[in-house]
Amino acid sequence: MSIRFYPTRHDLDLKVRTDVANLLAITLATTLDLKTQAKQAHWNVKGINFLQLHELFDQLSSELEEFVDLVAERIAALGGAPLGTARIAAQNSLLPEYPYDIVDGVDHVTALAERYAIYAAHVRVGIEKTGTLGDADTSDLYTEISREIDKRLWFLEAHLTK
Repeated sequence: MSIRFYPTRHDLDLKVRTDVANLLAITLATTLDLKTQAKQAHWNVKGINFLQLHELFDQLSSELEEFVDLVAERIAALGGAPLGTARIAAQNSLLPEYPYDIVDGVDHVTALAERYAIYAAHVRVGIEKTGTLGDADTSDLYTEISREIDKRLWFLEAHLTK
């Protein structure tokens, strides 16, 4: 996926902005995908902990929506055009498809924990890569997202501990 750029007075070199925006585009697609997967869990969870998990999954989805906006706006701030349709997200997400046949709360928690772990690893790579490229602002954005994703992964995994 290649980001289109518009004229800007941003002082980062175009090569740096291009590399960062292309990484952010993968993050945007993956974040959108994870958000919809959390919603899938929210809509389909059943079982003894229904209400608690239903509310947790909705909260996860809402939080991810905020990250979608932050990432897309960072691409725009760099002079790029964010690409955030469902089709683009599906084509470029790092996540496996969400299982359609699960309803049990533990199965949903497990599926989301697996995907949050993949996303968390990607975000940490983003911290390092953007820092190395000299874009401290994007590195900081990734750090902000990383802290929250790690916390949410902890919340999910706490449901799986016996």
